[in-house]
Amino acid sequence: MTETISAEIICVGTELLLGEILNSNAQFLAQQLASLGIPHYYQTVVGDNPTRIKKVVAIACDRARLLIFTGGLGPTPDDLTTETLADFFQAPLEERPEILADLERKYAQRGGFSPSNRKQALLPVGAQILPNPLGTAPGMIWQPRTGLTILTFPGVPAEMKQMWHETAVPFLRSQGWGKEVIYSRVLRFWGIPESVLAEKVAAQIAREHPTVAPYASNGEARLRITARAKDEAAAQQLIQPVEAEIRQIVGLDCYGADEDTLAGVVGRLLQERHQTVAVAESCTGGGLGEMLTRLPGSSLHFKGGVIAYANEVKVNLLGVNPQDLEQEGAVSAVVATQMALGVKTRLASDWGVSITGIAGPGGATLTKPVGLVYIGVALPNGEVMTREFRISGQRGRDWIRYLSTMNALDLLRRQLLVNP
Repeated sequence: MTETISAEIICVGTELLLGEILNSNAQFLAQQLASLGIPHYYQTVVGDNPTRIKKVVAIACDRARLLIFTGGLGPTPDDLTTETLADFFQAPLEERPEILADLERKYAQRGGFSPSNRKQALLPVGAQILPNPLGTAPGMIWQPRTGLTILTFPGVPAEMKQMWHETAVPFLRSQGWGKEVIYSRVLRFWGIPESVLAEKVAAQIAREHPTVAPYASNGEARLRITARAKDEAAAQQLIQPVEAEIRQIVGLDCYGADEDTLAGVVGRLLQERHQTVAVAESCTGGGLGEMLTRLPGSSLHFKGGVIAYANEVKVNLLGVNPQDLEQEGAVSAVVATQMALGVKTRLASDWGVSITGIAGPGGATLTKPVGLVYIGVALPNGEVMTREFRISGQRGRDWIRYLSTMNALDLLRRQLLVNP
């Protein structure tokens, strides 16, 4: 049975299946459909093969009322979208003189019109032209049967986006689509596994509206809260109490929402308090400082850093005790403590953060495996807290370094919040 007012995105191109290009068109169209309040439950990628394209169309027609195609509109033999659709619905193709004239004009500016370009002027009988102001290949708006609408776009993202905004959206609104919006807010978490988070907010996940869905990305857990309403403001009103419930349940594990980053949140907290931070890094090699300085205005709260890879740098620049280095090793809580306090003192900052660890693949011992990391945070009052992390080395050196940097930011964030 066809889904009520639902859309399906169908991207045509063997290059997509081979992974030669990123399918950014599907992401854009999905976001646009949500902004119009048009649900879509399926996305399909199919190669440049008429038989397989027809199979995809047959399935899509049974579960959606709006089919949106990208790709396969060019002049080469493997550009098959238009003719395959016409064949599937048993509609003859006709040459549109207005398209042909536009093609001749555009190709004259690009080095000349060739016979193969003529196929781009063919559309099924009854289809409307979906103009392409940036490129040569036009799309079409076609309703081959009652209750079914087809939109086709070229695969070039810039062309597709302009055609979507200039022609497709006004058409869809004129047909009664887009009367609501689907709006989402994404809460972001660090320091809590996705499974644990899902257990804590199980009651919220069980809701039917707004919906709450957990997922994970690059070491962090996320919750997407989604509401359908007449406009964005109304959707936000529905989401707000659900978000408040979740934040109360999870506490400090939630560090922000939507486009927030840990580094951005830390910077904002420091600036609100008119305080500064300095960093001392060993295994991360400057990654923490790089993250802290990504955002404009970071000079207001970031004093600088020391990349103390060698032990003599830890001793000479940060004041680490040589005896502690010899007895405990560079990767230890005591050294992390002294590094954090040393960089805070040397750079005259309010806060000091240190990272020392074994990123691998070598350097491990029986008692100190790859992925062992110590992070220290020196507080304005002179106290220092340290934390040990044991990160799996299966994903490699860069993953250990990345998680260490993020863990350091998160520890600093939490200390900023609990030490006003």
